[in-house]
Amino acid sequence: MTNSVGTGIAMTRFMPENNSYDAHARACSDDDLWGQVKRTVNGKPLPDAQIAMIINRVSTQLALDKSDTLLDLCCGNAALSTQWFRQCTQGVGVDASPHLIEIANTRFAGDGRDRYIVSEALSYLLSTPENAGFTKAVCYGSLQYFSRERAGALLSALRENLPTLQRVMIGNIPDRDRAALFFNSDRADNVDLDSPLSPIGVWYSARAFSELAEASGWHCEISMMPAEFHASHYRFDALLSPMKRASQ
Repeated sequence: MTNSVGTGIAMTRFMPENNSYDAHARACSDDDLWGQVKRTVNGKPLPDAQIAMIINRVSTQLALDKSDTLLDLCCGNAALSTQWFRQCTQGVGVDASPHLIEIANTRFAGDGRDRYIVSEALSYLLSTPENAGFTKAVCYGSLQYFSRERAGALLSALRENLPTLQRVMIGNIPDRDRAALFFNSDRADNVDLDSPLSPIGVWYSARAFSELAEASGWHCEISMMPAEFHASHYRFDALLSPMKRASQ
């Protein structure tokens, strides 16, 4: 972690706790958009129907419309982000991978309405002015690659630094209570479910994640994807809405 001072604003910069995505993306072909962000099953890109379920799920949960300015944390190459941004007035995608953001800007920046920025997610939130105007935010399939401590700090920063947020979607969270269903045995007892460096990242029970969100100033509503979604048997989604502050 380093601190620097720019135009009168103190900025804290954190190093990513799991920085594997940049090297992985560089090893993929330029047109393998889902492979670049590991949106795969058994090494093959998710079928279009599965991708459509993700897009529709987030759009519905966040109730996106043309009045929204959407923040996508850990946006990757923006192959998903651009689908949500086109439903909004403007979108901003943030990712720690320079290579993925380069792809996002090359393929999806378009007329410049939407922006894609290289930054570790918590660092971005801590340096974002309160008048940034974001109304909704999403972090899909990525929060598990932060330690519990940094995930809590990120949720707190969303609440404190972006007071205009109405809803936040944290998607595709690995469910600790159903880890054995993923590993197909009791082998889950021998797997590190608490490391952001593991292939799946940090696993949460629905209760533990709700408690983390509530401690950060959010009401938390847990839900599951439909059974036909490939990961519905071991993941859940969380929709956050701001708790009223004591002064409100």
